[in-house]
Amino acid sequence: MTQLTQQILSGVATGAVYASLALALVMIYQATESVNFAQGEMAMFSTYIAWTLVQAGLPFWAAFLLTVLISFIGGVLIERVIVRPVHDAPVLTHVIVFIGLLVILNAVAGWIYTYTVKEFPSPFPSKPLFGGAITGHDLGVICVTLAMLMLLFAFFRFTPLGLAMRAAAQNPESAKLAGIRVGWMLAMGWGLAAAVGAVAGVMVAPVLFLDPNMMSGVLLYAFAGALLGGISSPGGAVLGGLIVGVLENLVGTYLIASELKLSTALAFIILVLVIKPSGLFGRVAIKRV
Repeated sequence: MTQLTQQILSGVATGAVYASLALALVMIYQATESVNFAQGEMAMFSTYIAWTLVQAGLPFWAAFLLTVLISFIGGVLIERVIVRPVHDAPVLTHVIVFIGLLVILNAVAGWIYTYTVKEFPSPFPSKPLFGGAITGHDLGVICVTLAMLMLLFAFFRFTPLGLAMRAAAQNPESAKLAGIRVGWMLAMGWGLAAAVGAVAGVMVAPVLFLDPNMMSGVLLYAFAGALLGGISSPGGAVLGGLIVGVLENLVGTYLIASELKLSTALAFIILVLVIKPSGLFGRVAIKRV
């Protein structure tokens, strides 16, 4: 029973990271109706920025906050410079742009920082807590992720800017008629998605260690979570990420070899797409022709 509790709580901590990245994917999808395949590489690059700041002598939390701010600005610039010019292009164009951005970020990170695996410091104690049920790092990850999600919920639900961003993403034409600057709202959505991804990268780096390919597997699990919860539902994507994290731990511990866990994520994505393409909480898209 103790081992089962450990695996579930550890899965919740891992799932919190998947939930963060899944939420970032949903935010971009709502703005562009395309999946940002470079979301993981953006998070990886942000994590390298945090590592650089820590190595320069900045306290961890100061480096963390500065990284989130830099990532937000970077996300806005990516939308303005790269995504905006192809906004009305076919979906295939978006796919090529996002894959190109993935390759570029990965190559630039390898060129600047090399492909040598680096240790990333954790601000949380690694010792077991509550009788060994959970580690200090896992508990810290859960608390940071929950705090971020609550802040985002309050921002989008109760602030004028958050409501304007939701309107711009869900119905751009009506938002324009209401006087909302849709272009800049979408750019800020990209900035927030990049900032959320940065949080995910920094939280998972102490466990995975830091290298340019660190987020590849995490992105697949985040895709699985987003599809399970519903790619059109931010709350569903968060819940889906948590479910995937717990299932990954339980399946890898009790059912299959740990080497097959990534394949399980891919199989899970296919299964969800076949059985319920809209996800548990996603809206079924209906188009009149």
